[in-house]
Amino acid sequence: MRAAILHTTGQESLDVRDDVEAVGFGPGKVRVRLRAASLCHSDLSAMNGVLPQPAPFVPGHEGAGDVVEVGEGVTDVAAGDRVVLCWMAPCGRCAHCERGRSHLCVASLRRLGTPNFRYGGGEASGFYGTGTFAEEVVVERDAVVPVPADLPYDLAALIGCGVTTGIGAAVHTARVEPGASVAVIGAGGVGVAAVQGARVCGAGRIAVVDPVVSRRERALAFGATEALAPEELKAVAKGLPGGGFDYVFEAVGCSATVRAGYGAARRGGAVVVIGAGAQDDLASFSMGELFFNEKRLLPSLYGGAPLTRTVALVVELWRAGRIDLAGMITHRVALADVNEALAQMRGGEALRTVVTPG
Repeated sequence: MRAAILHTTGQESLDVRDDVEAVGFGPGKVRVRLRAASLCHSDLSAMNGVLPQPAPFVPGHEGAGDVVEVGEGVTDVAAGDRVVLCWMAPCGRCAHCERGRSHLCVASLRRLGTPNFRYGGGEASGFYGTGTFAEEVVVERDAVVPVPADLPYDLAALIGCGVTTGIGAAVHTARVEPGASVAVIGAGGVGVAAVQGARVCGAGRIAVVDPVVSRRERALAFGATEALAPEELKAVAKGLPGGGFDYVFEAVGCSATVRAGYGAARRGGAVVVIGAGAQDDLASFSMGELFFNEKRLLPSLYGGAPLTRTVALVVELWRAGRIDLAGMITHRVALADVNEALAQMRGGEALRTVVTPG
């Protein structure tokens, strides 16, 4: 089959090959024929080493497709089921899973580097156990979430990570109140999803902040009430009652934007960190400001709730017409042209690019 492989961390282009085989099928596993994958900035972060992922590997972690076959012991999904992939498959047995916080389970991360693919005499893993820039994958049963058959594959692919992360952060982690003032720093796919989540919660004012004019203006179509350049955020925040926003969502993954978000939140407000950043990028806060301002720092991983719960929520919101998934797709490319899509993302052009395996 065809798949795109990164041979060495730091390479900017992928090797799209047609001699790749998905391996590892057996008890407890599921084979999925991919129909659509979404390109997320985290894929770039894994390729350049910001996120830990041993090379060689097949990037991509937002994907949707059909179950082809299931291994022994798998009884709750069957061939023909439409599914989205989960890049942090819960084990169902650890303390996090038992407490109903399965999105915090790290069991799957212990298998980083385990071969999922074989090609031309070599082996490659899939990004965080998935690897959706391929025509087919073999994954753990808990790495697939069934979705309705009438949900288009391209929209389902968005739900695998970015949309659930942004909407879940607003609904589950922050629990934005009706009428609240919200700022979202970063108008990529995750940021736009946070905008939509804040709107669903009934936020009264939603400011989106991004250095790219087209991206921040595009966010207005998804529920943002104003679009700001980064240098405008501080003055706008100071002019609000209480001297800042009730909630600031950081969807970039950078210490500088976390600090900017902290400064833009009112005393007693919340800074919700949803961007995936580097381990060595440190944000600094004084003990005095943390104590005196009582601003809450709320990291939100994968939507702040079990993925199955957030996926079900997103599907219902989509059915009700309360969120726009189709509008988030700005580019579509075939797998053979995935490097073109990567260049578009690096240039800040794409909101979300859908890659079709064929």
